[in-house]
Amino acid sequence: MTAGGKTTRSPVVLVTRPREGIVAATLNRPHRANALTEEVFEELGALCAELSRDPSVRVLVLRGAGETFCSGYDVGEVGRVAALPPLELTTLLERQAAVIAGLRELPQTVVAAVDGVAAGAGLSLALAADVRVLTGRARLQAAFVRMGLSGGDMGASWLLPRIAGFGFASEMLLTGRFVTAEEARQRGLANRVCAIQDLMPTVMDTAGQIAGNSPVSLRLTKQVLQANTDAPTLRAALEREIPLQVVAAASPDVREAVTAFRERRPPHFAAGPAGTKEERA
Repeated sequence: MTAGGKTTRSPVVLVTRPREGIVAATLNRPHRANALTEEVFEELGALCAELSRDPSVRVLVLRGAGETFCSGYDVGEVGRVAALPPLELTTLLERQAAVIAGLRELPQTVVAAVDGVAAGAGLSLALAADVRVLTGRARLQAAFVRMGLSGGDMGASWLLPRIAGFGFASEMLLTGRFVTAEEARQRGLANRVCAIQDLMPTVMDTAGQIAGNSPVSLRLTKQVLQANTDAPTLRAALEREIPLQVVAAASPDVREAVTAFRERRPPHFAAGPAGTKEERA
């Protein structure tokens, strides 16, 4: 396509709002199996910054264009990046790692819709999500060691053990083998496995169920889940839960939920802590 004699290029991350309260971000490099580049990381980082300030959004759906979720870092860039001086490479990796942390720390729930391959840094993107839905042909791979790199990359060494357990995480990171969708489901890496044609309906159904809940509840639940995963004792977890429940109880959403229950109707929750109603679809 051209505009005024200039080529118009599609965004490498395509952002849409398919429903009220839901944003979909599509990795949009299908000709390169949605491989990651510095530009993709920059756009994902900008999206995370925007969403962190947008109380109207309750769920982010992350997917890949075409038949691949994300094949990892673009192989065409690996040689150039690996040749960078150590300080430059450190700065670059820190900038990219901040995107993984940004996804994990979003106040919104992140749902990854995984079809085809999720490998290397692409696997880390999927692991950073709160919920993962895979198609039957999806395959996961911690490919780092097969590229001569450390398995400690883009948060994989932290995320994998917490989701799938230390033993299976060790196997994935040390062998670099592919994991099928069914094995991923058995190991807790996939919340659901569905047919290819059912992927987005299943994901949107899940996202819709989440988005229909109180945004205050969603934010606090995600926060306490992540914090208490590493709680040293049950009592420490309880002590973290109580003040957050006090905050939730003070929200108008509790009164709305009780009123809706008594009136036998769905609740209509405000968009965020300030009580601003959702206006954007």
